[in-house]
Amino acid sequence: MKKLVTYFMLICAVPGVANAYIDREIANVRIMNKAAGKVYNMDIPVGNSEQFEKLNITVRACKQTDPFDAEDFFAFLEISTATDGLIFSNWMSRNEPGVRPLQNADYDVWLTGCNNKE
Repeated sequence: MKKLVTYFMLICAVPGVANAYIDREIANVRIMNKAAGKVYNMDIPVGNSEQFEKLNITVRACKQTDPFDAEDFFAFLEISTATDGLIFSNWMSRNEPGVRPLQNADYDVWLTGCNNKE
């Protein structure tokens, strides 16, 4: 995980490749239970884990693009279950949820935004 975070920070620091990102304190995550056909929203603080049914979701970072660019949010999520262990560990983007989705038979998880505590 350290390599991935370092790589992301390096990419952000290279001029012309990516612009500045703003750290946010809370990740807004939407979870769909496919069997029940219901969608749930959760706000998970960075550095914390939340339990949702069989899933344990940990947010390692949540970032927003520079306000002068097209708005997008990125979060590094680790998702595990008691039976399967770690099933997802990667960055998710709000604007491109299909690039690195959680692929699970029971759940879909995607990022809907990042914000600060109010």
